Amino acid sequence: MTLEERFSRALHNTARAWRLALDRRLKDLGVGQAGWMTIATVAKATEPLSQSELANRLGVENPTVVSMVDRLVKAGLLLREPSTSDRRIKYLVLTDAGQQLYQRVRAEADAFRIELLHDIDPTLLATMTNVLETLQSRAEQA
Repeated sequence: MTLEERFSRALHNTARAWRLALDRRLKDLGVGQAGWMTIATVAKATEPLSQSELANRLGVENPTVVSMVDRLVKAGLLLREPSTSDRRIKYLVLTDAGQQLYQRVRAEADAFRIELLHDIDPTLLATMTNVLETLQSRAEQA
């Protein structure tokens, strides 16, 4: 196996293992990975997202987002608010309960991140972050 193959395998497997480990830590919150990723993405957005914008950020198809949003709306965690400029567009907004859940998700994710990265040399971490951001940009432009 070439170094490039080892790297791409490690990148994929690490991202997957990270998400699965965090999902195990968040299982008591009553939402799975798709739910907490949706809530976190909506919470971190600088302006309200439409369902298609959310699908794009999550890297999934629109129908997948529709069913997830339906579940989160039914659970009282998200609201669909109509656009003032386009009746076809509904923006997604966290409810108070959704915001509270996001705070719990964020606290757990922050603790998990610190736990995993605490003994990595800061210079090495900065270098790895730069490499990953460069690769992400190249992949998005490809």
